[in-house]
Amino acid sequence: MVAMTKLSGYQAYQRNKYETASPHKLILLLYDGVLANIHHARNALDHKEQHAVSHNHMLKAQDILYELISCLNENQGGEIARNLKQIYLYCIQQLTQANLQKDPKHLDEVEGLVQQLRSAWVEIGKDVGLGARI
Repeated sequence: MVAMTKLSGYQAYQRNKYETASPHKLILLLYDGVLANIHHARNALDHKEQHAVSHNHMLKAQDILYELISCLNENQGGEIARNLKQIYLYCIQQLTQANLQKDPKHLDEVEGLVQQLRSAWVEIGKDVGLGARI
């Protein structure tokens, strides 16, 4: 019973973390989710018998990238939003190739791109006064 209480407390904490986060922080969490899933997928690829685990993490990373696409407002964001969409779609394509070929070089490329986007997003947060809440 105590373990169940701790678990539900943890679940409430996790839910609250997302429900109270600023829009800027939510995007940052999505980038972190992509990076974490790439890391897990790479680790699973290193253990060749864990292809199913790797596959699932790559799919999760793709799902998060689709979520990032859905957050874009191409009317307000203009060329920047359109360019981000193309980067996200490219990352999804590379994750598909990594999954089909079981080749981590595609994961490396996606990881590098997402790391750059995440770093830029952190800097944007600092510029608009959100840096302290990241």
